Amino acid sequence: MKEIVLAGGCFWGVEEYVSRLKGVIETKVGYANGKTENPTYPEVRTGETGHAEACYVKYDEKEIFLEELLKRFWRVIDPTIMNRQGSDEGTQYRTGIYYISDEDLPIIKESMVEEQKKYSEAIVTEIESLKCFYDAEEYHQKYLKKNPGGYCHIKL
Repeated sequence: MKEIVLAGGCFWGVEEYVSRLKGVIETKVGYANGKTENPTYPEVRTGETGHAEACYVKYDEKEIFLEELLKRFWRVIDPTIMNRQGSDEGTQYRTGIYYISDEDLPIIKESMVEEQKKYSEAIVTEIESLKCFYDAEEYHQKYLKKNPGGYCHIKL
C-alpha cells in the first residue's frame, strides 16, 4: 500500500471524491504541514496555524498508480489560485501534494509539468514532503457521507 496527502481546499469534498476512486483503500481528513501541534478546527480556521485542510490517502498501487491519482486530483482543483478553492478562502484552503515516500517526488513533479501545459498562469500548488498530519475531529471524517447535502466545492 502507498500513501500520500492531498490538499485541495475544503477537505470534505477532496475526501469524498478520492474515496470513490477504485484502488483507494482508506481516507481521512486532517491538518497538514503547519506549525501548531494537535490543532483544532477553530484554530486552523484562523489561518494562524500554518496547516492546510488535507486528505490522507492510502491506495493500492496495483489498482491505481500515483500518476492516475494525481491526474484525478488535478481535475478537481484550480492549481493556479493561491489560498482559495471555490468560495473557501485562507491559507488553510491552499492546494498541496504532500508526499511520504521520496520515490514519489519525480512522479509528482512530472505530473505538475504536464498539468502546467493547460494553464497560462503558474501553478501554485505546494509540493512538499509531509512534515506532519493531525487527524481532524471525528465530525469532519466522512462528512459528506454522513451529510450528503453538505457543502462541497467539488462537483461530485
